[in-house]
Amino acid sequence: MSTYEPKKHGIKYPARIKTNEVFLSIEQLSFLRPTIWTVIEITRYIRNLFESDTTLQDVWVRGEVSNFSRPRSGHIYFTIKDEHASLRCVMWRSVALTQTFLPKDGDAVEVHGAITVYEAGGQYQMYADEIQPLGKGALYEEFLRLKAQLQAEGLFDEGKKRPIPAWPKKIGIVTSATGAALRDILNTIRRRYPLVEVILSPTPVQGNDAPPGIVTAIKALNELVEPDIILVARGGGSIEDLWAFNDPQVAYAIAASKAPVITGIGHQTDFTIADFVADLRAPTPTAAAELATPDRSDLKLSLLELEQQLTKAVLATIEDERWELQTLYHKLERTSPLRQIQSSRQRLDEYINRMNASLFHSLQVRKTRLKGHNQQLMSLNPVAILNRGYAIVSKESGEIIRSPKQVKHNDLLNIHVAEGKFEARASTPNVKTDQTPDNQEV
Repeated sequence: MSTYEPKKHGIKYPARIKTNEVFLSIEQLSFLRPTIWTVIEITRYIRNLFESDTTLQDVWVRGEVSNFSRPRSGHIYFTIKDEHASLRCVMWRSVALTQTFLPKDGDAVEVHGAITVYEAGGQYQMYADEIQPLGKGALYEEFLRLKAQLQAEGLFDEGKKRPIPAWPKKIGIVTSATGAALRDILNTIRRRYPLVEVILSPTPVQGNDAPPGIVTAIKALNELVEPDIILVARGGGSIEDLWAFNDPQVAYAIAASKAPVITGIGHQTDFTIADFVADLRAPTPTAAAELATPDRSDLKLSLLELEQQLTKAVLATIEDERWELQTLYHKLERTSPLRQIQSSRQRLDEYINRMNASLFHSLQVRKTRLKGHNQQLMSLNPVAILNRGYAIVSKESGEIIRSPKQVKHNDLLNIHVAEGKFEARASTPNVKTDQTPDNQEV
């Protein structure tokens, strides 16, 4: 079996196909017709054709670097391209460690290596063993020129960036109707915020028709739909695949958009002019959809918080109104006719009690005064005197006898005592003489 060993690195490539441990030459295969091959068999056969070509096993290729990446494994993956085609390249870690120059996207380089077939992907690629720089690529130089021009015109100014609404009602999408970017965006919006209305304005996103299509799609959304947000998106690709988003007319259309624009173009490391002009740049189409929409779980929490706040506010308002109602009720009670009647009735009761007290006091005073008068009368009552043993003597004419001189002999006298009266006649022996005292009784 013939092999080719690239210089300095010991990488061997078989020149014949090994199938089920049996080596088959092209001449031997002709005697087995018709033959049905498996995918791996035909792929290995094609790889054998590549690796048996000495020109392809020792070749220099010139192009512009794009999609340069170096994962944690240490191997290097990149693409070299020109305006017509592209070629995938791989440099193993052991080889990459010996390089004095490693390119980055946009660099023009010459790459040495061998062309073979990657069986798992069914793609031909270059196993690179040396990279030499040629300077910046034409596309990258044009990108820098356009960026500087538009930046000088003020299209990148942060002060011109429009705020992204937190709760959009309409979202416009500018992308290919058949691309994976659209599916990713719709799935993300459906998962996060299914309440929003989504309007697609389809456009090519690659090739000569892409820039005017993108411009027309943005203008149509602003004029016909008036969305709250516009997403401009496409999947990843090389710098030439994304070149439509470096077109100045696309940049002007984004800057002139009434609705804020979020771009999600390519991958994390891809930057276009549209990203710098947009109000917000997302690393991928999916990330753009996430930035444009709230998460419904967050919305649910916000609604619960608002519900609690509203409940507290309503309860507080009801409590305030209840106190106000009670205050007005008490005020109405104080000014109502019934309350006045009750107050008047209470005052009337107080007046009656005061009057009764006054009458009782006045009566007591009068009783006391009357008792004193009675006692005085009793002390002056003749009957009381009679009860003490005295008597009242009067003539038949009723004249009270106060002196013996008023009595003559044999006068009929009326004698009044405490328990009655009787008559008596005066006798002369009892007539008072001049020597008899005036107060001597007959």
